[in-house]
Amino acid sequence: MTESANIMEIGISTFLETTPDPLTGKTMSHAERLRNAVEEIILADQVGLDVYGIGEHHRPDYAGSTPAVVLAAAAHATKRIRLSSAVTVLSSDDPVRVYQAFSTLDGLSNGRAEIMAGRGSFIESFPLFGYSLDDYDALFEEKLELLLAIRESEKVSWRGGHRPAIDNLGVYPRSEQSPLPVWIASGGNPQSAIRAGALGLPIAFAIIGGMPEKFAPLVALYKQAAEQAGHDPSKLQIATHSHGFVADTNEQAAESFYLPMQAQMNVIGRERGWTGQYDRETFDWSRSLRGALYVGDPEYVAEKIILLRKNLGLTRFFLHVNVGTMPHREVLHAIELLGTKVAPIVHKELARIEGKQ
Repeated sequence: MTESANIMEIGISTFLETTPDPLTGKTMSHAERLRNAVEEIILADQVGLDVYGIGEHHRPDYAGSTPAVVLAAAAHATKRIRLSSAVTVLSSDDPVRVYQAFSTLDGLSNGRAEIMAGRGSFIESFPLFGYSLDDYDALFEEKLELLLAIRESEKVSWRGGHRPAIDNLGVYPRSEQSPLPVWIASGGNPQSAIRAGALGLPIAFAIIGGMPEKFAPLVALYKQAAEQAGHDPSKLQIATHSHGFVADTNEQAAESFYLPMQAQMNVIGRERGWTGQYDRETFDWSRSLRGALYVGDPEYVAEKIILLRKNLGLTRFFLHVNVGTMPHREVLHAIELLGTKVAPIVHKELARIEGKQ
């Protein structure tokens, strides 16, 4: 396998959904979903997946308000899988506590923790923790600056406009990794891509609609900003996060995933004032080869990931499982297939293609 194929990582992301089951109407408790997550992380590690990420949310249909705690629950029972937030809503959190939580996770996992920092596509955390949406951008910029200062130095002196100053104080525990990995998460904002590139930080793009190939200009912006800031573009890490599901056949995957996906997308659509309803036609187009849904059998999902690698040059792919509530056994089977079937196909084909270049 070539070096370039080796750096193509494949993993799982989740928001720990607790939406009503579209078939039964029953809602899973937050406690059950949290326990299921630990089982998923352990299985993902066993089948050879590279990373498991949990998104932070503060609303009734998600259980992942504290990703580091959930990830820590699986740290001792796993060996190699990386454990990440996906994302940490840094704007409404305290960078000191974020660093401490993930440096603690890093120690418990023998150096496998990561922070994916973002501004958040949901806004519930802002009023919950007493922040104004008027400061949406300024909060993120300031707190990212502080987080990066903390990971670089044991003693920190810092002053900003939205958090009390720190005057030569230590932040503990220190991470096992040095520095603790920090990714920037982006939903497609050009300024986010430029910021991540200028800082030389890895970036993760959430691609949940349209054609993923249209993110290529953002990747180019990211690399250009990195090069202008003196960073080596060839060493940058680029991830994508997309909804999807793997089953034994394309038909099984589509039938299992459509109703939960439809229910969740229509809920979000009503909240955000989207026009129209999410329907089967939209779903089926999105799971076509150039669409943003990675739904199908292992061979088809692998084909789409390989195309994404070709179009965007990504080094990590997150499959978001699951969107809405699905039977736990089906989710576990999807994770198993992703690790034992999809990932080997991707790695073998990339070794063949990129080994000839």
